[in-house]
Amino acid sequence: MSRTAGARDAARRCVTVPALLALIPLALALLLVTLLLAPLSPLAGRHGRAWQPQRLALYAFVYLVADLAGVCAALVVRLRCLGGGPARRERLVALNYRLLARLLGFLVGCSQRIFALRLDVDPAIPPPGARPPHGMVVFARHAGPGDSILLVHGLLCGAGLRPQVVLKEFLRWDPCMDMVLSCLPHCFVPRRPDGRTSDEIGALAAGLRPGEALVVFPEGGNFTERRRRRSIGWLVRTGQLRRAARARRQHHVLPPRMAGPLAALTGARDAGAAVVFVAHTGLDRIDSASRLLRSIPLRDPVRATWWSVPRAAIPPERQARETWLTDQWSRVDAWIAAEWRRGA
Repeated sequence: MSRTAGARDAARRCVTVPALLALIPLALALLLVTLLLAPLSPLAGRHGRAWQPQRLALYAFVYLVADLAGVCAALVVRLRCLGGGPARRERLVALNYRLLARLLGFLVGCSQRIFALRLDVDPAIPPPGARPPHGMVVFARHAGPGDSILLVHGLLCGAGLRPQVVLKEFLRWDPCMDMVLSCLPHCFVPRRPDGRTSDEIGALAAGLRPGEALVVFPEGGNFTERRRRRSIGWLVRTGQLRRAARARRQHHVLPPRMAGPLAALTGARDAGAAVVFVAHTGLDRIDSASRLLRSIPLRDPVRATWWSVPRAAIPPERQARETWLTDQWSRVDAWIAAEWRRGA
């Protein structure tokens, strides 16, 4: 890490950590207010959908406290790993993955109890002893609150893999995520990514070892119908009419952005890694604060599926890879459409 980057990180954390400390008592006060007002709520006892504001306030408070605990634990881990050398680096990575697993396990457990979250994965996630002999690149749909937490938790705690995540740079303003992920292989994508971002993603994929998984969200953002229309409009304005026409036929996904995923595919071939696609539904209809409130507690489970593609099936030419990736994304869209029809 350069001195400039280190100074930026220190300056950012001087803002985010005090802000976190200030938000915790505010969240507690909000929780107490919602509890006091609960008897006056017109939603109380209606259709079994009571306590929505209280559940949200409780989870916000729990999340902030867990975030602060994660910051403190990350500091302890860094103090335990003072020094230099590859052994120190590997110990730092191992301890931060252990910390991340505990934090995600706690948050997912709280979601199950507070929001009645249930997860149905078919086929089941392979246990750690059945993981592939090579690394893997995971392309996942991004839709609904908390879906990335569930995915990383499943890879780390369910499959026993070490996830390396490509995520938006603004998430660095979460101090726990900032401090933990900065010690792990990762890629923070700036608001306006350039060629260096694709190079970083490709390097992560090319360096994958057995037991590691690079997580990429090809859509570049959380799915909403508004973003879908904007993405199609951008494809039209930039002359990508064939991709725009195909995107119009896909009603449940955003058209994949090509630069980062193609770089990941190139790296996957170099590393001999498999490629896995993940589709899910159940959280995707929660695209606003009002829908979030109305959906609590969750009536239906979050359903997910995945399939693996061997390295040899990845086309070598760029144009063929774009078509192949779009075909796989059409499969994601078709699976979601079938799940929606089944649940209608």
